[in-house]
Amino acid sequence: MTRKAAALAVTVLSVLVFAAPEAVALDKITGSGSTYVGPAMADWQNGANSRGIPVNYATRGSPTGVNQYGDRTVDFAGTEAEITSLIAAGGGGQSAEQRGYQYVPDVAGAVAVMYNVTDAAGNKVDYLHLTREVIGRIFTRDITRWSDPAISATNGGKALPDQPITLLGRTGQSGTTALFYDFVAHTAPGPYQAFVRRNEGTGIGPLPDGVRPIQLPYSGPDADFYKLFADSEQIAQAVGKGSVPFSIGYDEFSYALRYNAPTAWVENQAHQYTQPFAENIAAALTKADLRPDLSQKLDGVYANPDPKTYPISAYSYLMMPCTTGRDTCRGGYDAAGKTDTITGFLEHIACDGQVNMARIGYSPLPPNLAQEMMNANARLTGRPPKQLTAANCANPTFHGGLGAGAASPPDPFEKLGGVKKLTNPGAQDGPGKPTGPSSAAGTATATASSGEDLANGGSKNWRDPAPAAYDHGTDAGFGGWAVLVLAVVIVAPLVVRGVVRRFRRS
Repeated sequence: MTRKAAALAVTVLSVLVFAAPEAVALDKITGSGSTYVGPAMADWQNGANSRGIPVNYATRGSPTGVNQYGDRTVDFAGTEAEITSLIAAGGGGQSAEQRGYQYVPDVAGAVAVMYNVTDAAGNKVDYLHLTREVIGRIFTRDITRWSDPAISATNGGKALPDQPITLLGRTGQSGTTALFYDFVAHTAPGPYQAFVRRNEGTGIGPLPDGVRPIQLPYSGPDADFYKLFADSEQIAQAVGKGSVPFSIGYDEFSYALRYNAPTAWVENQAHQYTQPFAENIAAALTKADLRPDLSQKLDGVYANPDPKTYPISAYSYLMMPCTTGRDTCRGGYDAAGKTDTITGFLEHIACDGQVNMARIGYSPLPPNLAQEMMNANARLTGRPPKQLTAANCANPTFHGGLGAGAASPPDPFEKLGGVKKLTNPGAQDGPGKPTGPSSAAGTATATASSGEDLANGGSKNWRDPAPAAYDHGTDAGFGGWAVLVLAVVIVAPLVVRGVVRRFRRS
């Protein structure tokens, strides 16, 4: 090859590599809404942009995102708050209903119960175990002090300091608030109803039956006991840094991982205590009831008998237009480039976008819901949906797993005999279940060393290992740039040969 030919080949190859993303006529799309899905959306957005799919998303809260979608200031929304609940609770939603929409589940997640508590010796508590009912009673102000016997009963039988409980939550309207207080309403119905009645007219009521509260009281008898933050990031930072003493709050688990905020072990229907790792979220959501429009009813999740269940688990949604297939469809985008962009974005989310989810605090979509993302594309375009398989989709659930980071750490109380034995020696942890580690562990129950004091500053050697650190933008598996490099390696020789042949002919 002559020097002139080689130079021409390199020039053509450079155009191929660097101009390829621009060769596809895709219009930029914008979205806003849910903070619950924020870390996942950041991962998807980065991956999509690296593939030449122009997407930008802002975490402004579910109600804001839904209303901006309705006002056509964004092209899609992220939400956990359905339009019906927003309208009933006075949170807007009418404009989104008029525009038309479909719900598209995009990832499985969970609300973590995060806390900042020290024991009687001044040591940071990182082993808190709570029942579902006690969580409900705490967040309805039925339990108001850390020394309450109901908390002591599941934490070694020893009272935490007699300090008032400060509740952490979100200012304004929030989809995460709606999800969490739906759980509270089902697990502590008496205290919840008393809480709503006591705070009617202060931001949370009155509420029709079945409508989730999307806002905490901003005035009234309970308002002074809350410390409210603008978003999920701020709540997790406050807990991780310990800036609000003797506090407890709710937030998406991904933020707890990012800021190393202590997360409670929550008792499920099988009397086992779990944290919201991917395997526990996935187990819980086998009992999610998806309505015909794919919105979620979570009663079955809260009472799922699977011992791996983390009971405060839920899906997050995209809200986007559609032309057919739903009563709520009103038409698509006014630009074909936006349609092509969002269909490419959804396919990325459904497959490559699920690879990192377990590592950052979520659980990947199961195959049937990943396929629903392709069905959503079909409802927008009117074309047959692409059929996803293990051969064309990197989603770990198509390959028999949940991805790296899915496994939950062991319950630190199990090797000491379990929660009930620690409180009442000789008791059983569940109906017909001897106290001690799970049968799968295959090991004898460990005995606490003399002088070990679980709730009041004793030995720390039994405690839960720290969760995996949040991975900032690292691509697990085969990422977008790897695909591009491979494409160049494969295509480049062919392009160069073609250019050289043409040059020689001329």
